[in-house]
Amino acid sequence: MSRGPGDPEFRPHRVVVLAMDGVLPFELGIPHRIFGRPRDTEGRQLYEVVTCSIRPPGPVRTDADFAVQVEHGPEALATADTVIVPASYELGPVFEQGVLTDELAAALAHIRPGTRLASICTGVYVLAAAGYLDGRPATTHWADSDRLQRLFPQIRVDPDVLFIDDGDVLTSAGVAAGIDLCLHMVRHDHGTAIATEVARRTVVPPHRDGGQAQYIHRPVPDPQQSTTTSARAWALGRLHEPIQLRDMAEQEAMSVRTFTRRFREEVGVSPGQWLTQQRVERARHLLESTDRSVDQVAHDAGFGTAQSMRQHLQAALGVTPTAYRRTFRAGSAGLDVPSRRQDGVGTPR
Repeated sequence: MSRGPGDPEFRPHRVVVLAMDGVLPFELGIPHRIFGRPRDTEGRQLYEVVTCSIRPPGPVRTDADFAVQVEHGPEALATADTVIVPASYELGPVFEQGVLTDELAAALAHIRPGTRLASICTGVYVLAAAGYLDGRPATTHWADSDRLQRLFPQIRVDPDVLFIDDGDVLTSAGVAAGIDLCLHMVRHDHGTAIATEVARRTVVPPHRDGGQAQYIHRPVPDPQQSTTTSARAWALGRLHEPIQLRDMAEQEAMSVRTFTRRFREEVGVSPGQWLTQQRVERARHLLESTDRSVDQVAHDAGFGTAQSMRQHLQAALGVTPTAYRRTFRAGSAGLDVPSRRQDGVGTPR
C-alpha cells in the first residue's frame, strides 16, 4: 500500500480500473475524476489512476457509439492497491450464468491478495462470479438486484442502499452512486476535508451516506406541496442544539407524522438518521480542522457528551474521536481502523 505524504518513500495509491467490452463511459470515467483530484499539502497526487483491459492494450467497446483506447493489459491489475470494476452491458456468461469466462478469470488472477476491490453497478457481477463476495453483503442497481440474488444466493444482497463498505470489498448502485462510493473511499483514506474539496471541484454533494435509499419515491417534490428543505436548512444551522422532531416539523407547518413521511420520501432516511449523519460529519470536520477538545467537539456537533459522540463514531467508523483526530491531523495518509460496513448499520465484519 502507498505510504503517507510525509514519508520520504511516498508513492501514490494506485487505482486500476478494469474496462470490459460494453463498459458505460460515464462510470468508466468516475474513478479518474474522483481519484485524480486529491493532493497532499505539497501538491503531490495521492492517487495514480490507470485503466486496463482483460486483453492486450487496444480498443475496448463501450455501450455508446465509440470505443476507448486502453493502454494497459491485465498485468496492470497486479500493480493495484485498489481495483475498480465499472458496469458493463456485455458480461455474457457472468451476467447470465454467474460464471467467469476463461479470459476474465485469467485477468483477475493477476490481483494480489489484500488488494481493495470495488464495483460500480453491474460490475458487482464480476466480483461475485470470482467469489470475492461469498458470505458478504453487497449491492447493485435496484433493477439488477433480484438477478444478482438468484445467481449468487450466498451473497446478502441489499437493493436499497447506495453503497456498502465491507472493508476490503465495496459495492455500489448505479451511475451517481459510483461517485458516492469513490468519495467515500477518499474520505476513508484521507479524511473529510480532502473528500469535500474533491466533491466541491466536481460539483456534487460531498457526502451521501451509504445507507441512503437508492430509489426515493418522490425525488422531485410536487410544486403544489410543501417540502422539508427549509427544515433541513434550519437544523443544519443549529446542530449544536437539541433538535426534536416536532421542532423540524414546525418549520414546515406540518404534523410530525406528515413531516416524517415527507422527509423519508424526499431524503430516503428518517429525520433522526439524517440528523445523526450530519452530526457525525460535523464532528469529523471539527476533529480534523480544529484543536477543540473532544468535549467541545461533542457539544458543537450536537452530541451533548463525549461519550455519546464516541459511541456514534464507533458505530459509523469503528474508531474513537481521539484516534480519528490522530489519523487525519498532520497530513496522515489514511484511516487505520478495523473494517466497517457503511450500509446504514455500522456493523463490524
